[in-house]
Amino acid sequence: MVEHEVGRAAERVARESYGRLVAYLAARNRDVASAEDALSEAFAAALRTWPVDGVPDNPDAWLLTAARRRQIDAARRNQTRKAGEEHIQRIGDEIEAMAEEQDAIPDRRLALMFACAHPAIERSVRTPLILQTILGLTAEDISAAFLIPPGTMGQRLVRAKLRIRDAGIPFRVPDPEELPERLGAVLDAIYAAYTKGWHEVGDDAVPEVADEAIWLGRLVVSLLPDEPEAKGMLALMLYTAARREARRDAAGTYLPLEQQDTGLWDESRIALAENLLHQANTAAGPSGRYQIEAAIQSAHVTRRLTGVSNWPAVVALYDHLFGLTGSPVVVLNRAVARAEMEGPRAGLADLASLDGDKRMLSYQPYWAAKGHLLSRAGDTDAAIEALTVAIGLTTDAAVKGYLLSMLPSQAHDRRRQ
Repeated sequence: MVEHEVGRAAERVARESYGRLVAYLAARNRDVASAEDALSEAFAAALRTWPVDGVPDNPDAWLLTAARRRQIDAARRNQTRKAGEEHIQRIGDEIEAMAEEQDAIPDRRLALMFACAHPAIERSVRTPLILQTILGLTAEDISAAFLIPPGTMGQRLVRAKLRIRDAGIPFRVPDPEELPERLGAVLDAIYAAYTKGWHEVGDDAVPEVADEAIWLGRLVVSLLPDEPEAKGMLALMLYTAARREARRDAAGTYLPLEQQDTGLWDESRIALAENLLHQANTAAGPSGRYQIEAAIQSAHVTRRLTGVSNWPAVVALYDHLFGLTGSPVVVLNRAVARAEMEGPRAGLADLASLDGDKRMLSYQPYWAAKGHLLSRAGDTDAAIEALTVAIGLTTDAAVKGYLLSMLPSQAHDRRRQ
């Protein structure tokens, strides 16, 4: 087997099973960092071994066994003789059990997610920690999503993993009375994973990441059927997933929401989302962030039914959402929606409140939206400048192609002036 075929096989296993394997490896000793190290070494061993021996029938079990053996080696090096012998014996028993049941590796991801959301973990790092342990995202990936420097994020993640190990935080789904404090971080992590997939439409792996997030969302809803925010988040993901096939034309060109053919939107997913949102909204208590964001997506569905966008409802919902979150991203999205209702100058006036906000300096959607509105307003030079920044920040080839397609007309206009 050629090396690139092995590499693709290992990449597929990493993408599909990373979180499940880390959760399983870390469940016994609660040491997430050592589980990640052992799994990394197992993947390296796979890249050496599989080209010679072939990809095993059950790659997950092969990796898990290899990682467990590396944990044994680490235990022998790091633990006292008595404690080490006990620990090594337990791991050895586990390897034998796995060999007998290679098709049934328990899925402990949800338990790991709630461990990462434990009150002993600093609140601001709970969601990033889940993203890294379950989905294998790098500190750089996560820092971009949370608008903080990669070095700072990396240090926080290391400290959090040590905290789980040293505090002996158990891997289990918490009792109902413990859920309110932990559920928010779990939902935020699942949705952050989904949005990473949603925004990077040119990456073949992205649909799988997004589908994985939806699967986790369904799992949480099934576990907590009376929790409206969980249903709101699942509805939100299903609304946007319904538009997946409409985000590119026949030539593969990226299409923004306002240019999409609504006839291509997935009716069955929209129906599921509408039902979930209705259930969430009829529950007791105030609406949370995800319920409001799902309601915004429901308002966009209006165009599929009537042919006309319901921008006033979208702007009103963003007002409500800003009151709840105070997020600069909400300001940005509201500005874009207001521009559709009142023109680009109105949107640019709202965006002015974000000028000088350091969190926006490397936030691609801000520069793309600003360039788009400046272009519509006829401010050619400023539009080119903003779009150039957006292109530089874009990693997705499809989106980059779309932004590049906007530049020539701007440059042409400038040359004529």
